[in-house]
Amino acid sequence: MAKQNNRRPLSPSELSAFCSQISLILKAGISVQEGISIMEDDNQNAFGEEILKIIREHAQIGEGFSTCLEAAGVFPKYMLDMVHIGEQSGRLEEVMDSLSDYYERNEAISKSIKSAVTYPALMIIMMLVVIGILIIKVLPIFNEVFAQLGSQMSSMSQGIMRFGMVLNRYSAVIIALLAIVVIVMLIVRKTSGGAHFFAGLFHRFPGTRKLAEKISAGRFASAMALMLSSGLDVDDSLSMAKELVEDEHIKSKVAQCQENIAGGTSFSEALTQAGIFPAVYARMISVGFKTGSVDGVMKKIADRYEIEVGEQIDGLISVLEPTLVAILSIIVGMILLSVMLPLMGIMSSIG
Repeated sequence: MAKQNNRRPLSPSELSAFCSQISLILKAGISVQEGISIMEDDNQNAFGEEILKIIREHAQIGEGFSTCLEAAGVFPKYMLDMVHIGEQSGRLEEVMDSLSDYYERNEAISKSIKSAVTYPALMIIMMLVVIGILIIKVLPIFNEVFAQLGSQMSSMSQGIMRFGMVLNRYSAVIIALLAIVVIVMLIVRKTSGGAHFFAGLFHRFPGTRKLAEKISAGRFASAMALMLSSGLDVDDSLSMAKELVEDEHIKSKVAQCQENIAGGTSFSEALTQAGIFPAVYARMISVGFKTGSVDGVMKKIADRYEIEVGEQIDGLISVLEPTLVAILSIIVGMILLSVMLPLMGIMSSIG
């Protein structure tokens, strides 16, 4: 059995590259065992070499490819199930090719999400740095100017300055605490429970809920395309695809779709009634069933969702950038005005 706790799971990009290589090997008429040996010889990474060695050793004793992958302990259950189906149906080459596309699409979406989160986070950090410098370094200088003129800053400015002095005094402790919080969050994020928690926040937060649903619908379409192209029927495909969806709202819609199909409703009508896809996509799927190309239609829908997600993320960033700049300008302006207006009054009275 695989020892999942001894080795880190492969990332979507690593899974995509592995599946793509296996697909190319099978297309070239090379056996899996020989292909793994070739990959092992070409591999320059110690971790990858260890994984390939385990797969090769199990292949040499005659075990199936899915069993060999399971022994490595780094491949997700979904991939293991799909490889097993590919072996049983004699369509392993097609399955590996489809898995490569699936994980490549997941990696692209993950990168889009990271960029959407990283940019605002960097902007907020820059805002905090600018405001921190203003209240810790600049306000005390203005306070000395007021003292030399025989006056004092407004109560609001003094309160902000005192807050800055407290921050400056305990800056080392605050930075240490923030560093600990960040490290703990990164560690928790690596665990399955932590990843599920943060994913849940993304799916429940009002500002990202619609985006999360669109991402989940795209992943659902991608998974359905993969499973239908592998020869699975609609019921089995829906059951497996539902396990891959993180959004509970979409999961409930998939469950409703299964109930509608069990009640005699066609697949395309069930999708429309459950509200998983817009009506236009459901009609495309209906046409796909009639022409025997529903897996291709699902792949096109997944591609379309990927484009829509990218456009929506770009739209969010384009809105966030001026919003954060405006907030920073207002905060800095209010602090400076609370100092400059009284100072200008004093200077005019002296003049």
